[in-house]
Amino acid sequence: MKHGKEQPDSCGLGPALEVIGGKWKALLLWQVHKAPARFGELKRLVPDISEKMLIQQLREMEADGIINREAFPEVPPRVEYSITEFGIELDNALIPLVRWGKQHAGRTDGQRPGKAGAHTVVTNAG
Repeated sequence: MKHGKEQPDSCGLGPALEVIGGKWKALLLWQVHKAPARFGELKRLVPDISEKMLIQQLREMEADGIINREAFPEVPPRVEYSITEFGIELDNALIPLVRWGKQHAGRTDGQRPGKAGAHTVVTNAG
């Protein structure tokens, strides 16, 4: 078996990170996986994200096919974001990463210089 330098795309990690990489997409995917959500609700659930960044991330996620944007013909206009089947597959692939994060949260928070802690995410956990 040859153990040369692999290109990032050849191992599958490159394409996966192309879709879910960045600071916010996994958090947003998690929120729409729980239930469809409107823009304002997502902004409230992930309060550290700016409005501009939220718009950008939602557009990219829709273009990648992991979320669906549905505009309802109502006054005032209503738009809802929901997870697609493709997004569910990706979300299921992230479950081991979520477990790892929960297990090691105390070890990783605030370890890097300039890092105050984890992202703020509002949950409905009881």
